[in-house]
Amino acid sequence: MLKILFLTTAHRYDDDRIFYHQAKELKEKGYLVKICSLCSEYNRSIDGIEIESYSILEKSSKKKSEIFQEVIRSFLPDCIICSEPLAVIASKKFKEKKMSIIYDITEWYPSFRMLQSYSFFSRFIHAIKFFLIQIYAGFCSTHFIFGEVSKKFPLAYIFPFKKNILLPYYPHQSYVKESIKELKEKEINLCYTGRISKEDGIENFFKAAHLFRHNRPEVELKMTIVGAPKRITDKEYFSHLLKEYNWENISIRNYVPFTEFTDSYTDVDICFDLRERNFEYNHCLPIKLFYYAGSGKPVIYSHLKAIENHIDISKFGYLVDPEDAYTISSLIENYIDHPNLYDQHARFARKLFTENFNWDIIRDLFTNFIRQSIKR
Repeated sequence: MLKILFLTTAHRYDDDRIFYHQAKELKEKGYLVKICSLCSEYNRSIDGIEIESYSILEKSSKKKSEIFQEVIRSFLPDCIICSEPLAVIASKKFKEKKMSIIYDITEWYPSFRMLQSYSFFSRFIHAIKFFLIQIYAGFCSTHFIFGEVSKKFPLAYIFPFKKNILLPYYPHQSYVKESIKELKEKEINLCYTGRISKEDGIENFFKAAHLFRHNRPEVELKMTIVGAPKRITDKEYFSHLLKEYNWENISIRNYVPFTEFTDSYTDVDICFDLRERNFEYNHCLPIKLFYYAGSGKPVIYSHLKAIENHIDISKFGYLVDPEDAYTISSLIENYIDHPNLYDQHARFARKLFTENFNWDIIRDLFTNFIRQSIKR
């Protein structure tokens, strides 16, 4: 039986892309599958997938590499799928067996958040350092998986002869609950999910809601927030916002398990993502968009180039300037005034998901690529 090993430093062993989509798909195809993560402690099998996970993110790169190599040595996989450069480089150091090393690139490296902790003057130096590490990881890899077109830079251009595929982040239908609602005339529930921070748009969300409350006081406004701040500064920032907008009917739910994500917002009417339009966000396709569409929720999103290039959102929502509270409020009011439009958008969102943007569309592309990468 052929063996597949997933190595990741920054993702949990039960990451939705790694565990719930890729690993489970390969297990169903008859492979022996194992996941090793370095950011959470766990050591047992789940649904026939072996997990060997450690909580050692604070350890040195050398220690992390040693752990990965020990796992490789004990499992002896035919193929390793890596999520970060460190995993790729550690895999390349293992010389005892030939194996394909697939670099699955879903994040910018270096990302803006990676550089935030450094002083302004040292960010440029660290950015160059991390960029060179990324190039070396590309050299060490045998194949690439790119999560979206923008992630192809620079590796696809520096190593054009290495085989690669574009594997979007479409969710499996079994993890997306349809919850199309009939919009009420005098009530609306607005939804924000994910990391709570200024750059992710929580303040833009509140400002638009505030203006809507002012313009349409006869409509009962409810707000559902699913997520939490990750940094201390974000927690303080969010607390300040809640004091400033001291409203009733604000429901705050902490992060939920992946399998319960779409259940956490079944009662909402419109889903929002009003993140800042910096270079990184502008070129990253937000994966939650497909979950919202699959649930049958109209959306109002920041006008990001990545969305515009990938999907026509106009038939189930709107792209906006995230800081234009006036326009955003007007769009919410338009749904209230035209419930038939809301219903059309909700049903088209679900239709688009079931026909074009779900895991069934890309599953064979993924498994065939893995099968072909394995050296016989």
